[in-house]
Amino acid sequence: MRVDVAGTSHLYANRRPQDPAGDSVAESFSAAIASAQADGKQTDFTSMTRQEMRDWANGQIRSGEMSLDDSRPFMAMTMKVPVSGGFGGELAAASDGERLDFTQKAQAGIEAARLRHDDVTLKMLESAMQIMQRKQD
Repeated sequence: MRVDVAGTSHLYANRRPQDPAGDSVAESFSAAIASAQADGKQTDFTSMTRQEMRDWANGQIRSGEMSLDDSRPFMAMTMKVPVSGGFGGELAAASDGERLDFTQKAQAGIEAARLRHDDVTLKMLESAMQIMQRKQD
C-alpha cells in the first residue's frame, strides 16, 4: 500500500496535542473556562495574558454569548506585532506570559478613535468595553 507522505504530514500537522486521557488539551482548557464562567466567576480584564483573552473570547463565541463581529476588537487587542517590522508577523500569544490591562487598552483605543474621527473603530471598542463591564460586574 502506498502512503501519500505530503497529504499525511498535512493531516497530522493540523492535529491538536493530546493529554494522557486522550482528550485534546485545547478542548480541556476551553471546557475549564466555560465551567468557570458557568459558575458565575467574574473575568478580570485588568490582568490577563493575550492567550487568556483569546481563550475567553473564543469561549464566548462557542457558547453563543458573543458573535464573531463582537469578538473582533478583543482579538485585535491581543495582537502583538514586533516594532522591528519585517515579514515575521504577529508574536505568538501562547508563549507570552505578560499580563495586560485590556480595559485600559480598550479605553486608549476609544480615545485614539475619537481623535482620528474613526466612528467604526469607536463603536467596536465602546461595544467591547460594555461587554467587559457586563462580564466583570
